[in-house]
Amino acid sequence: MPNQKHKYRRAYAHPVVKPVLTCYLVLASLVGAFGSSFLYGYNLSVVNAPSVYIKSFFNETWRRRYDYPMDNGTLTLLWSVTVSVFACGGLVGALIVVPLVKRLGRKGTLLLNNAFAVVASLLMALSEIASSFEMLILGRFVVGIDAGIALTALPMYLGEISPKQIRGSLGQVTAIFICCGVFSGQVLGLPELLGKESTWPILFGVIVVPALTQLAILPFLPESPRFLLLEKQDTKRAEKAYQIFLGKGDVSEEIKEVQEEKKAQTNIQITSVLDLLRNRTARWQLITVIIIMACYQLCGLNAIWFYTNSIFTEVGFKKETIPYITLSTGGIEIVAAVISGLVVERLGRRPLLIGGFSSMAVFFGMLTVSLNLQKTVLWMPYVSIICILGVIASFCIGPGGIPFILTGELFQQSDRPAAFLVAGSVNWISNFIVGLVFPFIQEGLQTFCFLVFAGTCLGCAIYLYFILPETKCKTFAEINQSFARINKISHLEVKADQLCKTEGNEFMNGEIEVLELVNEHKKTDNEYLKTEPL
Repeated sequence: MPNQKHKYRRAYAHPVVKPVLTCYLVLASLVGAFGSSFLYGYNLSVVNAPSVYIKSFFNETWRRRYDYPMDNGTLTLLWSVTVSVFACGGLVGALIVVPLVKRLGRKGTLLLNNAFAVVASLLMALSEIASSFEMLILGRFVVGIDAGIALTALPMYLGEISPKQIRGSLGQVTAIFICCGVFSGQVLGLPELLGKESTWPILFGVIVVPALTQLAILPFLPESPRFLLLEKQDTKRAEKAYQIFLGKGDVSEEIKEVQEEKKAQTNIQITSVLDLLRNRTARWQLITVIIIMACYQLCGLNAIWFYTNSIFTEVGFKKETIPYITLSTGGIEIVAAVISGLVVERLGRRPLLIGGFSSMAVFFGMLTVSLNLQKTVLWMPYVSIICILGVIASFCIGPGGIPFILTGELFQQSDRPAAFLVAGSVNWISNFIVGLVFPFIQEGLQTFCFLVFAGTCLGCAIYLYFILPETKCKTFAEINQSFARINKISHLEVKADQLCKTEGNEFMNGEIEVLELVNEHKKTDNEYLKTEPL
């Protein structure tokens, strides 16, 4: 039996092909991320530095209109709305992105999305001149829509243009540019640059630069070849797109791989969210994506920023220097995300995710201890700083970017738009929940609140250990087969389920034939599943 198992693995082993990272792949990744995920990261951090001036603007505008100052309760409410409306816009963007990527394609959706960024930048940059805080709030909502669309369309585009050997590395560009966006927001928010009363509207207006850069360059790059071939049935344009992205004339192997998937999906319509929820061949893929995206927001990274300034103060840093020291956390994020992109194809998605969440749980536990002892032990604040940097690095190495890669990898072409809609909705709803609930958790548990996040990270790591198979260097069809065992279906039943989505008489005849084939070869197929390595 062992010899047969090794024989099976040798027979089905993939030839080692050295991937080529062409200039067009690099350009598509950098331009796509700069105009998309960079803006998401930037708008997460940009509101922090000018918060005092924005609140002053709210109060002054109110006084001019009504001849009396704004009370503290109204001011707090307006500020909370200004911050949280970004997540509301993100949820709207995640909900409307599916019809856009189906009709306009992945690249077309990214191009259209820049209109939201341009409109948002104008609304926010001109809000002070117009004496309208409503324009600032509306601009935050519109740029949230931009972020919601971008975090779906960009990973989908990068995942479909990348060769399977480097799909994870290129996919990690999304996370790298999120970190670069956060860091840029911190740097530009310094008082010496744009973080002062006279220039804070420009902080919000500069988002037009990445949007216009993407509008200028992306039209000259091809659409996703998988979208062209599987959804538009345009073999000629798909072949040309592969030739440009891969830098070679003979792309018959790539076309053949997609054609195999195309044959299985003949006459299959793009799956709706309801159909995806009912589809048992994708059940555990969907559960896995929901859990990963929820933990992406609920893992406690946002809570870290709440304690950063107080911990740096305890160490003895002056209040004036803390914003500059905080830049180190942004630098750690970028370095960790780059390292993840370099090793993700060597180590795989599974070890980085499990290791990242596990490390976060350990550092959160240590941070809880250090925060409770730093009043009595002189050197304990330094341990707290190490723990904070450890949490940030652990997050960016795995959980910070890989969830977006997996959402694109775990589903077939017909299921992918609906899967991204579900993943995006969970991401933004969880983001909103964190902003709403964390102040109460912090107030009730104080420094012990990190134990809640440690438990969340540990629970996610355990789930991934038992459920998630490795996806590196696998085709989308092979990844789908890896879930056949846990979904308690055979590989022939997968074909039957695909055929059940077809229409007309071909559906009736095909379903009967495949189901008969399933019953006839059940025993043989079970033997196949036993030998299939996860």
